[in-house]
Amino acid sequence: MSPLWSLALAPLPLAGTVLLKRAWDEPRPERPWLILGGWGLLVVAIAASVPLLGPVRGPSAMLAVASVVALAFVGAGVERRNAKKRAARELAPEPSDRRRVVWRGWLRGFLAGPLAGIAALGCGLAVAICAPGQVQSRMVIGGLIVPFLWAGGMAWTLSDDKILRAFAVLAGVSIATLGAAFLKGAL
Repeated sequence: MSPLWSLALAPLPLAGTVLLKRAWDEPRPERPWLILGGWGLLVVAIAASVPLLGPVRGPSAMLAVASVVALAFVGAGVERRNAKKRAARELAPEPSDRRRVVWRGWLRGFLAGPLAGIAALGCGLAVAICAPGQVQSRMVIGGLIVPFLWAGGMAWTLSDDKILRAFAVLAGVSIATLGAAFLKGAL
C-alpha cells in the first residue's frame, strides 16, 4: 500500500473537479451530465482508493486531492479590487409597504420578545426533558439553544411581513414543546 497509488489515482478527482467547475461556469444543455460525471468520477476515485490505500487513508487522500484542486479553482477566480475606490452606493431594501399602524408595532414587539422567548424556552425544556442521553448533557444542550432560538425567533418575527403567520408558528411551537415537556415530566 504505497502512497504512490494516491498519485496514480489523482487524475480521477482532478477530472471530476474540472467537470464540476465547467458545469458551474455557465448554464448549458450538457450541465446535468457534467454534474453527474464530476460526482461520478469523485465517487469512483474514492471507491478505487479503498482497496489500494485502505478504508481510512484512501478516501481521505482522494477528498484531499479534490479539495486542493477545488481550492486552486477558487484561487484562480479571485478578483483583486482597489480598496480606495468606492463602489456605487446601493439602496437599502425597502421596508414593508404597509401603512404604519401603532398597534402593529406593539404586536410585533410582543411576538418578537415574550412569545419568541416562550417558544425558545419551550424548545430548551423539551430538549432537556424529552431528548435521549445523559441528564447533564440534555440540560446543557437545552440551556445553550435557548438564546439562539430566541434570537432567531426575534429576527424572523421582525422581518416577516405576515404577523398572523409569525403568531401561528410561535404559538404552535410554544404549545407543542411545552406540552411535550409537561407530558414527559408528568409521566
